[in-house]
Amino acid sequence: MCGIIGYSGRFDHGALQSGIRSICHRGPDDSGDFFDDGACVGLGHARLSIIDLSPLGHQPMHAAHGAVQLVFNGEIYNYRELRRELEAKGHTFRGHSDTEVILHLYLEEGEQMLARLNGIFTVAFFDARTGTTLVARDALGVKPLYYAQSMRGIAYCSEIKGLLDLVPEARAIDHISLHRYISCLWCPGEGTPLKDVRKLLPGEAMVLREGRIERRWTWYQLPVFRGVVQDLSERESIEGTAQNIRAAVERQLVADVPVGAFLSGGLDSSAVVAFARERAADLQCFTIRQVGGAEEGMTDDLPYAERVAKHLGVRLHTVEIEANRMAGDLERMIWQLDEPLADPAPLNVLYICELARKNGMKVLLSGAGGDDLFTGYRRHHAVSLQKYWDWMPATLRRGLERASLSLDNRRALFRKIAKACNGAGLSGDVRLANYFKWAREDMLFSLYTDEMRSAVGSHQALDPMVDFIRPLPSSVPPIERMLAMEQRFFLADHNLPYTDKMSMAVGVEVRVPLLDLELVEFAARIPTRFKQRGKVGKWVLKKAMEPYLPHDVIYRPKSGFGAPIRRWMQHDLRALVAELLGADSVRRRGLFRPEAVQSLIDANQAGKVDASYTLLSLLSIEMWCRRFIDGRRSADVA
Repeated sequence: MCGIIGYSGRFDHGALQSGIRSICHRGPDDSGDFFDDGACVGLGHARLSIIDLSPLGHQPMHAAHGAVQLVFNGEIYNYRELRRELEAKGHTFRGHSDTEVILHLYLEEGEQMLARLNGIFTVAFFDARTGTTLVARDALGVKPLYYAQSMRGIAYCSEIKGLLDLVPEARAIDHISLHRYISCLWCPGEGTPLKDVRKLLPGEAMVLREGRIERRWTWYQLPVFRGVVQDLSERESIEGTAQNIRAAVERQLVADVPVGAFLSGGLDSSAVVAFARERAADLQCFTIRQVGGAEEGMTDDLPYAERVAKHLGVRLHTVEIEANRMAGDLERMIWQLDEPLADPAPLNVLYICELARKNGMKVLLSGAGGDDLFTGYRRHHAVSLQKYWDWMPATLRRGLERASLSLDNRRALFRKIAKACNGAGLSGDVRLANYFKWAREDMLFSLYTDEMRSAVGSHQALDPMVDFIRPLPSSVPPIERMLAMEQRFFLADHNLPYTDKMSMAVGVEVRVPLLDLELVEFAARIPTRFKQRGKVGKWVLKKAMEPYLPHDVIYRPKSGFGAPIRRWMQHDLRALVAELLGADSVRRRGLFRPEAVQSLIDANQAGKVDASYTLLSLLSIEMWCRRFIDGRRSADVA
């Protein structure tokens, strides 16, 4: 697991080397670069040694007498099978890394080789024989990649901070993307806060030549778009789920360094640990103990994590985190994320990975993805009830939505009711996408300056989601349409990037067995009724894990990350809010109306509205702007 950076065009060698230094936290073990000035190509790499720790794993790696150069970030879990196949065809290998395997696979199959890979990766092959660079991102977007087109050519990097070393001029704000950040707390689609910086999408590839994108295409589509038939019986679904998770975990334990695991006490991480324990008797696990108060309505995870650890006989390391420490680390979080995500959950990843690294771990297994394959979020239960909303007259639904706005937002139950009624007047795919929104459009536009309103125009925050699932046949049920959005957007634009960046900030690789491609393909064949059964989400996964985990862990209440955001806004972050969202600061930035922001702060303080997450989003945007636009930073931020 590493960081990559590169360009096609007329860029400076020193800028590329500076970019490598900017992402060196991703690969503290080694680094390297390659330049071909005739072809106007540069490649850079920062290495975290996981498989084949020897110098033979150094990158950029070359083959065909130097004609093909490769930089690679990730892990290929089926590389041993691919290696045996290539050896049978006459390929010889110097080392034992998966990097060398995909280099030879490219020599054998060219760009078609992407479809052969089961793994997590971003990769760039420069082929001097054709003068082109092939750049690609893994099927589900576990590893991030950003790119920017400039007058000098095109540059790409694992992180925006490194990319800006190559294209420092790319600092114009993307108002449409900011609107999406505030609406969802993260940005669905290819946009970033910077107008000229885009994301390479999951399962996408592009060919670069002489500073331009010659071709860009999608090499992997989610199974639901390929018409995969849900043909499994109940027994096949349950037994196959256990078998495929076990196989995925076994594949992803491959490493030449110790492998540990996250263990929150939820079903997903517990399932991964249960099967990892079968192969690794000395497995070490890591979790969080939050002190100083959690959010109202959230369940404490730690007792469940301890219960699972005792049941499976694994060692559990616990890092204690106080809420005020987390509040103080928000600026550090925004710097590492490259994006103004208004969600403190990434700090959990950072703290756990710091503890793991101190205990000698370079690799951790995560339970991410279970809800996105099998259902499990509260919105999935809500979607299962959509037929009742559709039965209700539109006027009545709109009336319920209006009535919900007057509920007392200081109570968790009323907040949930208001969220359930939000968008009740909508229908179809637009209503499905609306479950991802945190803020009403009319409220947001009341905050925006005239310039911001004009820039956003008629663009809707959820357009990328709606456009994505629109091609699906009407026969695809709402739950499966929602899962497609979870996998394409909530994972690839939110959960996976923050997991990658916060873990790589301290040189730890996080793997996601529940998103193993063979498991993803299998899960698509499970009938919807075995995923969400009434109020029970992840029904098939729960049944599959009954022989391996305690019943009270499998059927425990659903819990999210319980950082006390509402308390932070009223207490811990009050001084920071006054500074960053004060009238002078807001006026200078020119995105929001100072009087409207202050009115929202006052209403939230008085409990008249529940705007804590919206305010956290505004706060995150100002933090991000000060660091990435203004170049300011606090002394304690790396």
